[in-house]
Amino acid sequence: MNSKYHLFALLLVQALIGPKSAFAQEIDFKPTYESLKQYTTPEWFRDAKFGIWSHWGPQSVPERGDWYARFMYLQGVLDWGEKFDVNESHTKRYGHPSEFGYKDLIPLFTAEKWNPEKLMELYQKAGARYFVSMGQHHDNFDMWNSKLQPWNSVNMGPKRDIVKEWQDAAKKNGMPFGVSFHGEAAWTFFESSRLSDHKGPFQGVPYDGWQTKEDGKGKWWEGYDPRDLYGQPHKPKLPANVKYAEEVVEEGEPPSDAFLDNFIGRVYDVLDQYHPELIYFDSGHFPAGKARGTKLIADFYNMSQKWNKGINQAVVNAKHLTDEEQQMFMLDFENTHSSEVRKLPWQTDIGFDGWFYLEKEKEDYLPTQDVIHTLADIVSKNGNMLLNITQSANGEIHPYAYQFLKEMTQWMAINSEGIHGTRPWIKFGEGPSRIEGEKDIEHESIDYSSKDFRFTTKGNVLYAILMKYPESKKEISITSLSKNEILWFGDIGNVSLLGHKGNLKWKRTANGLVVSLPEKAPCDYAYVIKISSSKKSG
Repeated sequence: MNSKYHLFALLLVQALIGPKSAFAQEIDFKPTYESLKQYTTPEWFRDAKFGIWSHWGPQSVPERGDWYARFMYLQGVLDWGEKFDVNESHTKRYGHPSEFGYKDLIPLFTAEKWNPEKLMELYQKAGARYFVSMGQHHDNFDMWNSKLQPWNSVNMGPKRDIVKEWQDAAKKNGMPFGVSFHGEAAWTFFESSRLSDHKGPFQGVPYDGWQTKEDGKGKWWEGYDPRDLYGQPHKPKLPANVKYAEEVVEEGEPPSDAFLDNFIGRVYDVLDQYHPELIYFDSGHFPAGKARGTKLIADFYNMSQKWNKGINQAVVNAKHLTDEEQQMFMLDFENTHSSEVRKLPWQTDIGFDGWFYLEKEKEDYLPTQDVIHTLADIVSKNGNMLLNITQSANGEIHPYAYQFLKEMTQWMAINSEGIHGTRPWIKFGEGPSRIEGEKDIEHESIDYSSKDFRFTTKGNVLYAILMKYPESKKEISITSLSKNEILWFGDIGNVSLLGHKGNLKWKRTANGLVVSLPEKAPCDYAYVIKISSSKKSG
């Protein structure tokens, strides 16, 4: 690329994605596309880069991972890992779903060993700069003192306000706080609870999704209506005998207005009670449809300005957004992310050890190196990474998660400068290893080499994150920084390696910036080379 054009392009990119003034004029947001397009991403989110998420709730009780609440009602259907029949496992362990349904797992969700302050302190030390609590999963169970859903964590189960306690711990550690909402899917998620076995001794016996408030007399759930949890009966999409839960066999009834109004009302309930900085929707496009969604987002932005002295600190995450929708709120990828630098900030959410707790013998988690490499790649492309760490029904995380947090803490103590508060360069990196398109990255290792770099910037500094330390000759070449490259800060003055005392020997050639590294790496996993301007700042 022509060096003058490259410099012009860099300045243009920085103008587009650079920081906005903290003194932006307050906006009266309206539920229209034109009004919502005035939104700009708050600086706290752009600086944070790394957040931690807690997928937690009654589905953690069986220690069988994600979507247990649906799979347990589908006879013959295997779990996501295709390792076991969930319906069969549930029946052997707890009883048949006609007698012991999903609702009956709730008293076993105790949280008696949960210490949110202890966990949040560990998360903050490991580099997380925001935290997201589960508000409700597809199981329709609210994890707060819900005014519109009696099936909630204050009335039953742990009898604690999970969202409030997480928020208090986050505030104590100076971390913005978010709440995720997945309950819009409950309409179809629990359709399976009104099916029955299609073979065996319980063939044709209805599951407990047909139970009503009257059926609870003398039972632990007396006074509660199961239809508030499982949803009102309606024509389903799925019959009993299906291979996978996402297989659509027939067109069922769409969600009713009453259901959608209740879902969106519960989001407003959280906004009113807790004033979060971020809300996350597992659904695509506008939550609960365009009319409800645009109003909710506009109201949240206006509320945030009211809560924060005229500054909108609100972030709304959702999936599958069009280019136009991405101007109004933020695109989120689940286990996938961009192959290039994106103009607008975005987020990837990743399951460190899945989405819900797995029993020890089935544990499957990401190595620390993979997490750090993924974080560096995402940040280099103007994104944030939200990492889910699962918890058991009693509130504990796995021993391997503690080890991971310890390793992240050690890495961040040396290298956080190249992550937090950074902005992307005109290109995300260089080298032979890269993610092409929206590629599934869950539990997948990429074999990076010592020629792979990811770039971030901060002021008059360019950080080149080396993905693998060279094994023999301790010399690397960054081809993007040849002597023909004009950098926005002028000439290079110093090159150093975070965690190593003193500057490094370097030279710029027609083929790149050649840097001599110390014999011993200052850390593990990834290595941040700091390239500074020859001009003094200030």
